[in-house]
Amino acid sequence: MAAAEPPEAETLKEEVKEFLKSWCEMVVELGRGCRDILQQTVVTEDSFIVQKVGGPVAKVSSGLSFLNELLPEDRDPIHAWPVIIVVLILALSALNLNGGHDGLAPAVKKVVVHPPSASRIQLPDGRHLAYREIGVTGDKARFSLIAPHSFLSSRLAGIPGVKTSLLEEFGVRLISYDLPGFGESDLHPSRNLNSSAFDMLHLADAVGVNDKFWVLGFSSGTMHAWAALRHVSHKIAGAAMVAPMINPYEPSLAKEESRSIWGESLPRRKLMYYLARRLPKLLSFIYRRSFLSGKHGRIEKWMSVSLGRRDEILIEGAAFEDLWHRDVEESVRQGNIKPFIEEAVLQVSNWGFSLADLQVQRKCYTNGIFPWLKSLYRQAECELAGFLGPIHIWQGMDDEAVPQGMTDHISRVLPGATIHKLPNEGHFSFFFFCDECHRQIFSTLFGSPQGPLNQATDEGVIPSEREREEQPLAYDSTKN
Repeated sequence: MAAAEPPEAETLKEEVKEFLKSWCEMVVELGRGCRDILQQTVVTEDSFIVQKVGGPVAKVSSGLSFLNELLPEDRDPIHAWPVIIVVLILALSALNLNGGHDGLAPAVKKVVVHPPSASRIQLPDGRHLAYREIGVTGDKARFSLIAPHSFLSSRLAGIPGVKTSLLEEFGVRLISYDLPGFGESDLHPSRNLNSSAFDMLHLADAVGVNDKFWVLGFSSGTMHAWAALRHVSHKIAGAAMVAPMINPYEPSLAKEESRSIWGESLPRRKLMYYLARRLPKLLSFIYRRSFLSGKHGRIEKWMSVSLGRRDEILIEGAAFEDLWHRDVEESVRQGNIKPFIEEAVLQVSNWGFSLADLQVQRKCYTNGIFPWLKSLYRQAECELAGFLGPIHIWQGMDDEAVPQGMTDHISRVLPGATIHKLPNEGHFSFFFFCDECHRQIFSTLFGSPQGPLNQATDEGVIPSEREREEQPLAYDSTKN
């Protein structure tokens, strides 16, 4: 028999690891022993400490018990409040991270409340929805484009800096509106993405959009655009998404996509996601110290995002600053915290649908005994399901606000969507105050510019996909 091989000697790394493991186990046991001693000697009913401080502590605890009503029903106060206190400390630390540079900062500009200026419609449930339209009039519109705004924005954003001459050149009627509780729109008592989609549909009907319309979403505003594609797809001709965001807790995310999303997000951003998902009431305190404080601040701080080089250059410009300040003032004009918390919670909650539901697929009906019997001797009745129109997505490769994992996920679950990857572009630089970028978006969606609709000679036929593909693009794009 061959002699047994001697066991391999442990490496220094393994010895250190085992030592630390044993040391931790001893510390844990020591802690348990100390806890038992305290429970048996210090916190008993007849101990000196309990007799002296037990009464006052019980009285204070009883007086503050009303705070437990702020907790969700399934949270134990003994476990929840220490977590809340720790998270609150972290949140305050994040908000004041750059406090040491306040002495170099310019004078803070105060928020101004402007007189009402929006057009409004009344929805079927009695609420009013504020909107704004620019470009050609309804009777001359070759294309109608509806744009829901992103977080901390309003109807005034639309396509930031888009020229009226460009809208007229393509015959576009651009309609932007205030989400419920933002700007001059009334609050919704219990809004979700389903109600958001039907608000968009009612708006289109009320302003006379008789044909199908296009939907445009930017950043977090794209979740309302996605909802429209899911719930009112019969009225939508196509969609344009710029820097689209998805639910970072989406169950269908692949490991690589999830790792990219969470790895590239700032700690402040991760904290906001956590609070919106687990402790949304704490957002009220944070928001009132930031954009609802009555003072203006920098966009990257208010939105908890980092910016690339081109975005940094853009936000220093006077045009961007003027729009940003005016847009924020309109967004917070009601001074109500509820719509902002709702918007944050919507982004990280179950949307009620998956983006994969929008993928075009053949659906056959064989449920039930009679359809099944018919399928035995003839082909089952089938129809195309999902969103049948084009979806175009523009994503800056230097976008530090929307992680690349989000676009990767969209590309994977919606292979029919066209992804336009933009080298050297950031989160804002492609969409804000970029005439050539706006022209690229319109050329991609609508083909060659044909001007406003002349009803006497032009029926306003939507160009085919082939005609749109023949138009030159300002940037390289890849189709996935």
